[in-house]
Amino acid sequence: MELKEFNIAFAGLKQGQHEFFFELDNAFFESFGFDEFNTAAATATLVLEKRSTLMDLHIEGGGTVNVNCDVTNEPFDLPIDAAMDIVVKFGDHFNDDNEDILILPHGEYQFNIAQYLYEMIVLSLPFKRTHPGLKDGTLKSEVLDKLEELKLSNTRVDTTEDNSDIDPRWDALKKLKTDNN
Repeated sequence: MELKEFNIAFAGLKQGQHEFFFELDNAFFESFGFDEFNTAAATATLVLEKRSTLMDLHIEGGGTVNVNCDVTNEPFDLPIDAAMDIVVKFGDHFNDDNEDILILPHGEYQFNIAQYLYEMIVLSLPFKRTHPGLKDGTLKSEVLDKLEELKLSNTRVDTTEDNSDIDPRWDALKKLKTDNN
């Protein structure tokens, strides 16, 4: 799978800085088989600095992706802020084993940046995605109501002060626990 609009043809570029702009939507992420976003509205800017023997790439991505909360399953817009740097060198054969260095064969005139953009955005997302309304208490949800109901019914308050059936060996441990020495 090659997304041609993400090809960077560097052979005709003069030495110096060049800027490229990309829009990343649902179709982009689905082309990688990634379907965890309800919607995606992200952009990426690539600054390529071409030198005589190598190229430096600085990529910044931003925007939002609509995902479901891991706690309540309510959809919300999650902001994206990602950056990555790559050094492109030339060698005998293609090698992208190192995430920071891309080696292209001599005579190559372009490379595709799509995989790097995909990884940069997806890896910048938090592992646990929680709705912002969950943190500040403004989210109203049936799931939250049910969780609160279950939480209250499962809490058990032991009001009995009858310690007659407690093993006396625990008294020494209780003394250590309450001892303020």
